[in-house]
Amino acid sequence: MNENHKAGFVSIVGNPNVGKSTLMNAWVGEKLSIITPKAQTTRHRILGILNAEDYQLVLSDTPGVITPSYEMQSSMMDFVKTALEDADVLIYMLEVGETQMKDQKLFEKIQRLSIPVLVLINKIDTTDQAALIASVEHWQGLFPQANIFPISAKTGFSVQEVLDHLISLLPLSPPYYPKDQMTDKSERFFVNEAIREQILQHYDKEVPYAVEVVTEEFKETEKIIKIRSLIMVERETQKGILIGHKGSALKKVGVGARMKLQAFFTKKVHLELYVKVNKDWRSNERQLKRFGYKY
Repeated sequence: MNENHKAGFVSIVGNPNVGKSTLMNAWVGEKLSIITPKAQTTRHRILGILNAEDYQLVLSDTPGVITPSYEMQSSMMDFVKTALEDADVLIYMLEVGETQMKDQKLFEKIQRLSIPVLVLINKIDTTDQAALIASVEHWQGLFPQANIFPISAKTGFSVQEVLDHLISLLPLSPPYYPKDQMTDKSERFFVNEAIREQILQHYDKEVPYAVEVVTEEFKETEKIIKIRSLIMVERETQKGILIGHKGSALKKVGVGARMKLQAFFTKKVHLELYVKVNKDWRSNERQLKRFGYKY
């Protein structure tokens, strides 16, 4: 084992839609986290593992910070709190113009952390110099010890510079995961997320947030992967909207997800989708454990 090998956990936190998932995907070089313009796209804590000969960087993409309205959202915020507790370095990500976090207690907790904190001001490609300078000064005042980086996760501006700085902060340690591992999530998890991403893109209002996906079958052969997934909603009306007239809406979801999965697995995919009502699952402790929101 290389005695100079570095390894550590880096957690990315911030309000919804500030670009956390875009940044992690850019670093890992794979689309591990789904990205849509809607809040609460990321529901779980997803690890992206970046390996090199002399380091292993374990990135945590976390749900956007919100004030929880039901049990599932409380569990999502628990993922954020856990990510703070086991981080060697914390990235607090925001976009230009933001002045505060949606959870004041969590924000104060971040300010008190003894580990290195990087403040990333994202989406600088959408603003002007004056607004950016004001934003940097505001956050430097709130985090005097932190390194502040204006970036654009979308265009790649300063993304490599931040990564180099992160690697310099990692403690000496052997790797935590096998060197060929890219994430802690299973293949079925990525199937579920690909389907959920399509639902977030094709439906609005309450439907995407009432959905949970469970992959019941994942059979891989040399030439094809056969997948059967169940989409759960909370109400009969949501089921009707999801399926659409003669199944047309659900078909769009299936086609979109299958194309994404074929690109992800680099293999032909056969995907079957079913829809079922699972009443009030977002507030049901037992169901939330089943879907991985609680341990």
